[in-house]
Amino acid sequence: MTRQQYTHGHGHSHAHGHGHSHGEGHGHPAKAEVADLLELDAEVLGPYFDGIAEWAAQQAAAEPRTVVDLGAGTGRGSIALARQFAAAEVFAVDNSPLMLDRIREAAQRGGLDGRIRPVLADLNADWPAIPPADLVWAASSLHEFQDPDRILANAFSALAPNGLMVVIEMDSLTRFLPDDIGPAAPGLEARCHEALAAMGWNSYPDWRPHLERAGFEITAQRSFMAEASHSPSAVRYASLYLGRIRSALKGTLAADDLQTLDRLLDPDSPDALPHLSDLSVRVSRTAWAARRPE
Repeated sequence: MTRQQYTHGHGHSHAHGHGHSHGEGHGHPAKAEVADLLELDAEVLGPYFDGIAEWAAQQAAAEPRTVVDLGAGTGRGSIALARQFAAAEVFAVDNSPLMLDRIREAAQRGGLDGRIRPVLADLNADWPAIPPADLVWAASSLHEFQDPDRILANAFSALAPNGLMVVIEMDSLTRFLPDDIGPAAPGLEARCHEALAAMGWNSYPDWRPHLERAGFEITAQRSFMAEASHSPSAVRYASLYLGRIRSALKGTLAADDLQTLDRLLDPDSPDALPHLSDLSVRVSRTAWAARRPE
């Protein structure tokens, strides 16, 4: 997955729920909605995933032949890895059959269905029966597991000597809105994120000490930022994402802030998201590269 969850909730999803699917936020949204969010994230910010895969290649001691994507979500990470490592077989692991169906479709569209192998597995229960790995990738999914330290210990055991573990974690929730939107005080989106944090939506751990406890040697750490400007896909992404936020914050956020969100989400409003020329999608993530010693 992508952290296995998305607003995550990126099964493995943000907005996504617990498991391997991606998500930002606790709760159990419909898997199809989570998958749609993940696919929009990949569509809008696709080159960003390719950039992290390229960085991972620079950290690898040798060209990986077996790659494992933990909490693969809809497979954007798996696609990037298969493109980056042309000789590799990529095992895309997720606990959601729907997510794995999306991965198969994406692999077929990209001409990679012979090299990306969807694997249905609940990593909270046991490591799947797959070959020893040269690279294990966990993108925005590790925080979704019940016991991330056990997952890292299993990944360490599954890696070949000198194999590489790449963990990617969100630094904050995705941003869409300008600071001064609406009639209320500036900072609507920041207030939304603060309220969600108080409700227990995803925190974003520093995985360095966890990796070290599992026996890994940290070889590199880097921040990746990406921004995409207004587009039909960005608007759809913002609509789904902010709609989930609006539902979560009902009865929590101030009335004028809720009204602003309602106007943004109302397709008949002159203030609706499609008319917001300065809407953008902004993300920041940290990546750690860690090696299993020989």
